[in-house]
Amino acid sequence: MNKIDSLLFNIDLPKGVPCRGALLVAEPFLKEKYFNHAVICLIDYEIGETSMGIVMNKMTNYTLSDLISTVTRKEPIPIYCGGPMSCDRLYFIHTLGDIIPGARCICPGLYIGGDFDSMLDYVNSDYPVEGTIRFYLGYSGWGIGQLDEELKDNVWAVTSITDADSLLLGAEDGYWHGQVRSMGNNYKGWLYHPQNPRLN
Repeated sequence: MNKIDSLLFNIDLPKGVPCRGALLVAEPFLKEKYFNHAVICLIDYEIGETSMGIVMNKMTNYTLSDLISTVTRKEPIPIYCGGPMSCDRLYFIHTLGDIIPGARCICPGLYIGGDFDSMLDYVNSDYPVEGTIRFYLGYSGWGIGQLDEELKDNVWAVTSITDADSLLLGAEDGYWHGQVRSMGNNYKGWLYHPQNPRLN
């Protein structure tokens, strides 16, 4: 096997440890609509139990003012797709901490939810949104032990958040590539797989 083959087809990759605040990075050939080249932030995880996460990098065609009539900010704020479950529910992930009362810490520097009116006041006051707060419709969920099985099957690579401030920047395929690059040389081969193998 030459060097290129070993890069492209190496399945003996380091195993990260899933936990709240870890990132799940989809393997290159995962084709499911919501998860193709997805990066998911784990919100809840315990081994052998149910799990919850938010897809960080999939945009929708909605803006916040499309969904919330009391948004007065003129700048359009994009809405992302957090996953296929509860798609009528809006979630938000942010770096604002105690500025949003009731926010739940995911990992150092990164939070989910909190008082909705406080969040809306922040947005309508024209404070920075890009890289600070991001909105998602729906979430990603796994039944009891389901995520553990997917991890055994190498559906996901697990990595840690190294910079909460940059996690809310970028989107789509470029976001996935950035996360893969940050995971080091062991995953370099993932970058050379075409998103659609039939086009290769």
